[in-house]
Amino acid sequence: MRLATWNVNSVKQRLPRLLPWLDQRRPDVLCLQETKVPDDTFAALLDEELAERGYEVAAYGESRWNGVAILSRVGLDDVVRGIEGAPGFPHPEARALAATCGGVRVHSLYVPNGREPDSDHYRYKLAWLAALRDVVAAGPADAIVCGDMNIAPADADVFDPAAYVGSTHVTEPERAALAELAKLGLHDVVRERWPDERVFTYWDYRAGMFHQDLGMRIDLVLASTPVAERVRAAWVDRHARKGTGPSDHAPVIVDLDEAPDGDIGPVVPPPSAPARRRSARLPQAR
Repeated sequence: MRLATWNVNSVKQRLPRLLPWLDQRRPDVLCLQETKVPDDTFAALLDEELAERGYEVAAYGESRWNGVAILSRVGLDDVVRGIEGAPGFPHPEARALAATCGGVRVHSLYVPNGREPDSDHYRYKLAWLAALRDVVAAGPADAIVCGDMNIAPADADVFDPAAYVGSTHVTEPERAALAELAKLGLHDVVRERWPDERVFTYWDYRAGMFHQDLGMRIDLVLASTPVAERVRAAWVDRHARKGTGPSDHAPVIVDLDEAPDGDIGPVVPPPSAPARRRSARLPQAR
């Protein structure tokens, strides 16, 4: 089974890229984040095209912001929208969707950004993650928790740790909340497979950051032990971040049981720019 997760940053805008990508990579399960459309709009845009490709669809969206979906060709059962016990801001947001696909409980997540440390949105993020942990802890044993986690697990997952001092995504409480998920027996399959490699999944649109490979790894696939033992390849499809009209995120692809493209590396294709570790300020701080 091939599973992928991709923050598309507006499914409507990314439609010309999404459908060809599906035909090229042929994931059995695709988790989408930041779809930014209500469910009826998602259905009007995609249901016919996806049905032709053999996908069942579960979507949980809202106008303009947020939105998650799961596309599956291996079953789509016991769909749950949202997270029981999670706070809203102030109302529940379309940030979590779960379904059983091919015998695996799959969670597609768009974790709150946090905005600024110690802000109301930051506290909302931490409370939301605590509620997520409780849901995942309830089982089942075969599970994948994936999506845009809006947390870089370690300093190695950002191009320059010094550039992020005082910013969200890298603070100790956020990383601790992510670690609490890991304590449930979840494995960060990309990092475990490529422990020493430079791997990013998100590059800001501004200041040529993608071309300089100045990014973050915040799109994660966390798998329970029975599922992690089935991983044969885990990689970032950097092709999907190139060209005209891309999302600012690249898909993360995980192959279970067999690897149709082989165990081809952590980032495909690898960046052409030389690695840079230092940058005085992030573009959003300018």
